[in-house]
Amino acid sequence: MRIKVCGITKPDQLIQLDEMGVEFAGFIFYPKSPRYVFSQMTKEQLRKLKGKQINKVGVFVNTPAEEVLHMVDACGLYLVQLHGDESPKYCERISNYVTVVKAFRMREGENILWRAKDYQDVADMFLFDTEGAGYGGTGKKFNWKQLEGETVRKPFFLSGGIEPTDADLLKEFSTSSVAKDLFAVDINSKFEITPGIKDMAKVQAFVTAIKG
Repeated sequence: MRIKVCGITKPDQLIQLDEMGVEFAGFIFYPKSPRYVFSQMTKEQLRKLKGKQINKVGVFVNTPAEEVLHMVDACGLYLVQLHGDESPKYCERISNYVTVVKAFRMREGENILWRAKDYQDVADMFLFDTEGAGYGGTGKKFNWKQLEGETVRKPFFLSGGIEPTDADLLKEFSTSSVAKDLFAVDINSKFEITPGIKDMAKVQAFVTAIKG
């Protein structure tokens, strides 16, 4: 199972994640986030920051398309995660240039695939997160059973309040029919000391439990 650690702000922590075998590191380009990447490093530093196998993901919220495309090149991003209210037409424009992950915030009882249907042909991947008051993470899980029995037909990231002790729950979820499209799990706030600073011991234990 692939792992994405989101909200990275420290270069040395990306290198540690790379050494652990984590496949994706998320950098948040939303200025209102406490994990805003440019509060801790410059574009030049981010562009030069590389591991042996880890891929840099830029997380954007309702950002002008021209700025997103500029940041892809300026920061050396491998994926773009669109976490706001971006339209299908907007997603299509970005996906013509770089791989796009469109995020959806899950509401209780919602048929998410109906909501996502207009993005099926314009996004490369989906991400399912928990509905909150704003665009940031809530630190809470949504009901994963909302996805069971569905056919996403698109590789997806599972996000939203995943905790260090959730490895067994994730392994159980991975046996459900919908998980044939599960691409990666996305972890963030439950693995932090403070916003943007990860507890690397917790991350390592989780990686070992998932991959070991």
